[in-house]
Amino acid sequence: MTIVSAGFAGLAQVAYGELAILALIAFIGSVVFGITGFGAALITIPLATHVVPLPFALGLFVLMDLANSMRIGFENPKLALRAEWIRMVPMIIAGTVAGVTLLVSLPRKMATLALGVFVIAFALYALFRHPDSRARLGTGWAWVAGFAGGVTSTVFGAGGPPYAMYLSHRGLTKEQYRATLGFATLTSISLRTIAFLATGILLDPRVWLYAAAVVPAGLLGLWAAGHIFRRISREALMRAVAMMLLASGASLVLRSLA
Repeated sequence: MTIVSAGFAGLAQVAYGELAILALIAFIGSVVFGITGFGAALITIPLATHVVPLPFALGLFVLMDLANSMRIGFENPKLALRAEWIRMVPMIIAGTVAGVTLLVSLPRKMATLALGVFVIAFALYALFRHPDSRARLGTGWAWVAGFAGGVTSTVFGAGGPPYAMYLSHRGLTKEQYRATLGFATLTSISLRTIAFLATGILLDPRVWLYAAAVVPAGLLGLWAAGHIFRRISREALMRAVAMMLLASGASLVLRSLA
């Protein structure tokens, strides 16, 4: 079969209604990412798994996440605190390896249940955390955040929350926080992409066909975020996102138990 005929065969496998839904999910997730600096996968993966299988969703949206994180991660690299990033990197690598082991061994229903519980847990944290907390974490917590982020990045496609929780309690300015989080997220997503190539998740041709629509939709979401962030506070957005995540996480848990 020639490359051209293979391409036409792949196009025949595209469900355009399904693709439109996934592109919309990508746009919404990227708006959240563009305003908060993390959290796209907390939107995209739970919602997408109602449309496509979890491995397909993970493979598809890691490509969007990689494009988005490169856009944000290199926005203001001089503001990133390299020492904080370097402390997390070794455990991000270790967590990614552990996450791959879990991903290939977890049954589908168990993985869906775990994703639902993870999403609900983060939603509750976002709803009830004290926004003005000044508690400062020690540098040793970088290892915990790095490992947890590596695991959740690979298994659930969402490594940002552990990094965000740690860096938000390190006394960084808003600019330093966003730039450092961008570096940590870019590292995590790059490792996740390599892991998905190694495990075969990214070897599905349909993933790349769908990505041709999903990645631009995500970049459009980043552009939109840049124009609307002045009209909505980060806290108000996170509260709205948390409520949506509670509903999404609950639906995943119920579906896994059915």
